[in-house]
Amino acid sequence: MDRQDVLAVIEKALGEVLQRPVSGLTEETALFDELQLDSLAVLGLLMTVEEATGIAVDPEALDIDHLRTMRSFADYVEEALRQEEGTS
Repeated sequence: MDRQDVLAVIEKALGEVLQRPVSGLTEETALFDELQLDSLAVLGLLMTVEEATGIAVDPEALDIDHLRTMRSFADYVEEALRQEEGTS
């Protein structure tokens, strides 16, 4: 899965969780400030991305900084994918 695929998965998951269309997101899009994510939406986002990518999100390893922007969350997902590939 390349970077564009990861970003597309996150954008699709955000649309599902927020129950409204989200498009034109950039890596600089602030998830909390611009999209008004709340804690319930974050949980839904994590579960949806886990399902779509096959990664397992470790709540202990997840930091608020991982969820600041599309870029920081995509970086987190890519790292989780690399770790999954390393253990398979």
